[in-house]
Amino acid sequence: MTETERLSHPRLHQINVSDGGVPKRPVPEAMIAKAGVEGDRQRNLKVHGGPERAVCLFSRELLDRLQEEGHPIEAGSSGENLTLAGLEWSLIKPGVKLSIGQDVQLEVTSYTVPCSHNAQWFQDGDYHRISQKKNPGWSRVYAKVLRAGLVRPGDVVGIQS
Repeated sequence: MTETERLSHPRLHQINVSDGGVPKRPVPEAMIAKAGVEGDRQRNLKVHGGPERAVCLFSRELLDRLQEEGHPIEAGSSGENLTLAGLEWSLIKPGVKLSIGQDVQLEVTSYTVPCSHNAQWFQDGDYHRISQKKNPGWSRVYAKVLRAGLVRPGDVVGIQS
C-alpha cells in the first residue's frame, strides 16, 4: 500500500492515555483489553469506564474543525482514548462495530456526555460544543471491546455491518 493509499483509508490517528482526567497524552502503541486501554485510568468511574464505556473515540476531522473555529483543543484533550481519522463521523453511532488493526473489534455503545473539565478546550468555555444533545454529530462516543489486541497509530479502521 502506498503512503497516499494508506492516508486515504480510515485509520487510527492517535492513542491517548492518562493517569486520570484530561488531557490524555499520546502513546506509541497500546493494548486494548476488555476493561479498556491499558495504562489509562478514569478519574470518575461513576460516569467513565466499565465494560460498556471501555474506550472513548473521537474524530480527527472534527478536532480540525473545532480548531478552525478557534478552540484550543487537540487530540486527547477531551479525554478520548482513540482519535480516528478518515471516517464519516455521522456513521459512528451506537450499535456500529469497528475493527482497528489486525485484532481489535469495538462496538459503539453510547454518545459521551461532556463535563466541565472540558471547558478549558473551548474559547468560550462552552464544552457543550461536543454534546450530542446540543450539537448532534459532534460528540465523542463510548465503545465496548468485543476483541482485544494491540493498536498503533496508522492502523486501518473498518466499519463492520
